Order: sequence, then C-alpha cells, then structure tokens
Amino acid sequence: MKTAIVILNWNGATLLERFLPSVVKHSASAQIYVADNGSTDHSKETVAKLFPAVKWIQLDKNYGFVGYNKALENLDEDLFCLLNSDIEVTEGWLEPIELLFERQEEIAIAQPKILDYKDKIRFEYAGAAGGYLDFFGYPYCRGRVFQHLEEDKGQYDDSRQVFWATGACMFVRSSVFKSLGGFDSSYFAHQEEIDLCWRANNQGYQVYYIGSSQVYHLGGSTLSNMNPKKTFLNFRNSLFNILKNLPLFQALAIVLSRLILDGLAGIVFLFQGKARHTLAIIKAHFSFYFHAKSIYKKRIKHKSNQPYYRHFSIVYSYFVLGKENFSDLTKL
Repeated sequence: MKTAIVILNWNGATLLERFLPSVVKHSASAQIYVADNGSTDHSKETVAKLFPAVKWIQLDKNYGFVGYNKALENLDEDLFCLLNSDIEVTEGWLEPIELLFERQEEIAIAQPKILDYKDKIRFEYAGAAGGYLDFFGYPYCRGRVFQHLEEDKGQYDDSRQVFWATGACMFVRSSVFKSLGGFDSSYFAHQEEIDLCWRANNQGYQVYYIGSSQVYHLGGSTLSNMNPKKTFLNFRNSLFNILKNLPLFQALAIVLSRLILDGLAGIVFLFQGKARHTLAIIKAHFSFYFHAKSIYKKRIKHKSNQPYYRHFSIVYSYFVLGKENFSDLTKL
C-alpha cells in the first residue's frame, strides 16, 4: 500500500518550517506533498530549501479546505493522509493505520489520537479521539465536548469505529475519496470532513479511530475556536450536513428544531457579551436557506441504515448528566 501525506498550505511558511521536520523524520514509507492554496509568502522557497524530498503542488488560488480536491486529483497513491500544517507527528504513527487499512477493506476513513501540542497531556479540540453526532446533528468527540478537553489517561487507547474523523489528520482510501467526489466545495471550510464521513457511512463504509497512533495539533492557526467566522461556518455547514445526508422529512424536522436550538445558542452568546457570534448564527441560517436548493440536489441514495447519532442531545447529556458522566458514556 502506497501512502501520500498531503499538507494543505496557505501562507504557512513558519508552520511548515516548525512542523514539517517531524513529518519527514517519521514518515519514511510515505510520499509527502505540500499543496499550496495560492500563498504569497515564502512557503515554496522554504520547502525547496529545507525539505527537498517533499513534492510541491501549486494551486491557482485559495480554495480553502476543499483545495484538497484539486491537490489529490492527479495522485495515484492508495491511501491519502490529509494533514494540517500545524501537526507534529510521532515515531511509529503511520504503521498501525496503514496496517488497519490493509487488513480491513471496509474501512474507508480513519484518524489517530489527536492531542494538544500546547498541553500534551490533554486531547485537542479538533478531533480528539474520534467524532460522533447527536440527533440534531451537533458534533462532539470522545475526549472533547464543547470546550471541555479531557486529560489523556489512556482511556481512549483503543481502536474502534466512530462516525466521523477529523480533517486535521484524516486518512482516506483514494478510491473512496474519488468515488464520493471529495469534499463539497459549498462548505469552503469546517464540517466538510463530517459531510464526507457521513456520505461514506451512508454508502456502507466504516470510519475508524486508531488510538495506537498519536499526533499533536497546535490548533487555531487558521481560525480560533471562538472566531465569529468559524461560528458562521460551523452552524451553516452543520445544516448543510443534515439536508444532504438524512431522509428528507427527518432532515426538515431537524432543521426546524435547529431554528429553536440555534436561536437559544445565539441568546446564550448575547448574554455572554458575544453579539458577533449571535449575528454569525443568524447569518448562518439565512445562508443555509439561500443555498438549500443547491444542497438538496447533492443528495444521494443511501446504501446503509446505520444510525448516525449516539446521543439524542449532547446539550442535555452534558449539562444535565454532567461532564463526568458524559465522559463515561463516550467510553462505551
């Protein structure tokens, strides 16, 4: 099995200089690529000078996260690793994942354990130990719910099926990525990996978390977790996911429920003095309704009846049951 590690870059020369050495050092079996989203800094010169074995893919403009579609279309490796430019990998991180893909053909997508580069005993926000959804389409992870990040005590050292894998470090079979049409360009950034995983699940493929592989993610190098633009993209794209991937009547019912639930989230932001986030949620809904027709046309027929959610409501489970009990539930 041949593996391509593809790092999407936009004006990230400093990040490449800082984090690419670990990737080069610990990924001898893979071919490493940097796919550039039309950078204007010295990224290309940095890679050419410091990492001559790394191949350069030049894109004509900034496509956001879906620049991976352009970057991967001409690669012929069997397995793609989509890796953020702010991730430090560890010795032996590739082998358990490559072995899993070789042994289990039904697995289409996977991720390693994601820990916080700035606090290496804790899970990192983007992906942690594998992702799930609740009934209303809100995502959460083992090891991370809302802003609560668990300490890594070995509780998620297992390998198991999850519902979605993080785009910060996502492994995907090239054949599956291409058959699904890659990431949806309507998203630009955020939750497009959940959509890809949801579509893969609907086609009968499996998504896995492999706890024996470990990486450290700096996080927030593009948009911080509490940036209003990220709030807009997360809320809007979450609605896109629901309309695209659920039976129509169920999707419509959940979208109506989200009018209320997202409205409550906006009120909470308002009372916290974060009016820009409240406005971002309002804009997200208007943007969703504007694009709903085009998103609806992208729906495809399901081949699997696998349930998409684990908890009915993560809000209820987390705040009523308490974060300690919720953490226990995610270990099941």
